Amino acid sequence: MTASDAYAYRRVQMVEALGRHGIDDPRVLDAMRRVPRDLFVPEAYHNAAYSEDVSINIGEGQTISQPRVVASMTQAARIRPDDRVLEIGTGSGYQAAVLAHLARFVFSIERIASLARQAKATLDRLGLENVSVKVMDGTLGWRSFAPFDAILVTAAAPEIPEPLVDQLADGGRLVVPVGTRETQVIRVVQKRGERTTVSELQGACFVPLIGRHGWAGEDS
Repeated sequence: MTASDAYAYRRVQMVEALGRHGIDDPRVLDAMRRVPRDLFVPEAYHNAAYSEDVSINIGEGQTISQPRVVASMTQAARIRPDDRVLEIGTGSGYQAAVLAHLARFVFSIERIASLARQAKATLDRLGLENVSVKVMDGTLGWRSFAPFDAILVTAAAPEIPEPLVDQLADGGRLVVPVGTRETQVIRVVQKRGERTTVSELQGACFVPLIGRHGWAGEDS
């Protein structure tokens, strides 16, 4: 068995485990099955790539979230085939790759240029042409392409960033971890006209969301 075959087998096992832990959207499970997570982590961590509850350091003080968290947030966003999705925090590009198999187009923002370049290279390697990556302050959103049917934030905010709520389409969903720098709760914001409702998904532990409507950086 080649390394590629071994990773494919472990990916199937990961998806089966996700199904046993409450991920029941077949489109989300199929997307997770199709994306080779090992390509999005440093080579030294390839053997841990398909552990469903393991986050991995990708450099620059950032991590790739556990597959179970990626799947849970993606399922909560209820992505439809014609949706335009905004992701805040490209990181390795793995979440964007999963979203690319579900949505019409994915706009992804990363504040660290080196991570954005590496993520775009991996996405291009996989032939995912429906993802655009830009380096800027993600807490401001991407107003020139708004409104978005769904927004996923892969870093922890001290409160729900208002610019992201403003950039939701009518009926849009925002999934964002909110809390302290150490612990958070993933919240799901649903927009209906001028009204929004907020529900809680699960506890989480993400890196801080740095930006004007997030946490201040260490050099601020």
